[in-house]
Amino acid sequence: MTRTNAAPALRDSATSDTTRVAVSTVIFSLRRLSDDSAELTLPLVRRTRDPFEGAWALPGGWLDVTENLEDAASRTLGETTGLRASYLEQLYAFGDVDRSTSRVISIVYWALLRADEVDAQVAAHAAAGDAPENVEWFPAANLPDLAFDHTQILEYALWRLRNKVGYSRIAHGLLPDAFTLAELREVYESILGVRLDPANFRRQVEHSGTLIPTESFRTGSHRPARLYRYNQDVELAERGPLGPMFPHESRTT
Repeated sequence: MTRTNAAPALRDSATSDTTRVAVSTVIFSLRRLSDDSAELTLPLVRRTRDPFEGAWALPGGWLDVTENLEDAASRTLGETTGLRASYLEQLYAFGDVDRSTSRVISIVYWALLRADEVDAQVAAHAAAGDAPENVEWFPAANLPDLAFDHTQILEYALWRLRNKVGYSRIAHGLLPDAFTLAELREVYESILGVRLDPANFRRQVEHSGTLIPTESFRTGSHRPARLYRYNQDVELAERGPLGPMFPHESRTT
């Protein structure tokens, strides 16, 4: 994992009338808590230069003239987490004139990371003692004040995620290959911030055509729970006439 300075270093508007394009990525994953519940989390990057030196910000940087937008978003995500997204989508373009000290338009993406991959990456860095100094994961429900207009950006990303989880299959982008229905329900509850009736949830997802039951079970202190896997014939989200823009959206391995 490499270090990133989050939002690009912005110049005083008096020195240039050039409009620059930046790409930022809002990255969501899940973290399991000590009481075995789960919460929605995301990585933030502490800025190492002015403006807002020392403040937390979304991962991002300038768009290189040789990069496609989605390639820049994937690069930002990789630099911050060392991982590849299970789902990546363009969110919005933010370009208010006074959003920074120079004229900057930010193309923002939002991404999902599988919780098991994040846990493995964090554990590997902890064991090696090489965790990045300026990257930290925060609960989505308890965030610090952010630099620039990144609080507004994040609120919009959360709104988009909560709306989209209701009519698409993107919740699977936060899960490992095999999961229980209780784990899937936890994803929905973490995103929506509400408790769901387990029996009703089971009936709905079992008739959705998106899950395939396996012959494996998860054992523990409770009754063994059957493991399911995601039906790869069903896209995580419908993209209309554009089709799947990112080949890794349907990746489940």
